[in-house]
Amino acid sequence: MNRSRTRLITALSSAAALLATAGCGAADMTKQASPFAAPAGVKTVTLSVQSWVGAQANVAVAEQLLKKELGYRVDLVQTDEVPAWDALSQGRVDAILEDWGHPDQEKLYIDEKKTIVRGGDLGVTGHIGWYVPKYWADKNPDVTDWKNLNKYADELRTAESGGKGQLMDGSPSYVTNDVALVKNLDLDYKVVFAGSEAAQITQIQQFAKEKKPFLSYWYQPQWLFNEVPMVEVELPEYTDECAAKDPADIDCAYPTTPLQKFLNADFAERGGDASAFLKKFHWSEKDQNEVSEMIAQQKLTPQEAAERWIERHPDVWKKWLPKD
Repeated sequence: MNRSRTRLITALSSAAALLATAGCGAADMTKQASPFAAPAGVKTVTLSVQSWVGAQANVAVAEQLLKKELGYRVDLVQTDEVPAWDALSQGRVDAILEDWGHPDQEKLYIDEKKTIVRGGDLGVTGHIGWYVPKYWADKNPDVTDWKNLNKYADELRTAESGGKGQLMDGSPSYVTNDVALVKNLDLDYKVVFAGSEAAQITQIQQFAKEKKPFLSYWYQPQWLFNEVPMVEVELPEYTDECAAKDPADIDCAYPTTPLQKFLNADFAERGGDASAFLKKFHWSEKDQNEVSEMIAQQKLTPQEAAERWIERHPDVWKKWLPKD
């Protein structure tokens, strides 16, 4: 996720149990015809699903309410972050419900082409950073300052990192600043990709079970903090000037980002109750984490987790429904 800094990114998780169509790399999904053909008279909404569990939680709750309260058929398309913007512009999907900041795409599609419009705040504030386990930071409080990380590189060596300390990331398919940060801050570390959010969670849980130290790229909100308390490492202060540098020259922390929704411009105007509902969709980090934990930790399907949350919180979601 080019998760905002103005170039951000991130993390992942299993998108199991979601109806998905892959779109990345050389296969330009945005130039294909939509795989969904709605029967005459059927109201249909197509939502983009990003692979991290928080994004899955948003979509699952929206999907269930669109179906059961508003009578829509909902199709889900799994997309990587940048291809999702292309798909949204061309009308292949109608909405992205969680974006961490893609200024280049915003300029192209919102300001210039006017094919995408802003859908408002999701209500969740996102932040990416480097984290160490609290049990280790309590014993070594100076590890939370990046200037002291080289002192601990030997303790963080793994088979994958060779002679350097390991900085664990999620998937190599997402854009992060971490390789640039390691180089530009002259740190004796190697970025090692777990492969996905789910794999990264498994590794963190295993380290925590054995009370081993680790340094990991991670982000908030994320339900795993409830299970494995972590402390953020203080990187050089984020500035807009730093974020505007070439990606290879980034040498500051990630920003704090109010997460945003975006709609296809035509859908926003003609999407009726579905468009109105998605614009009103606004919940808290606590709400999102409740659904996320049911998916990732309790192993419910996204739909099952959404149904449970909906049963418990009518006071929240009824405010999102269009008024008669």
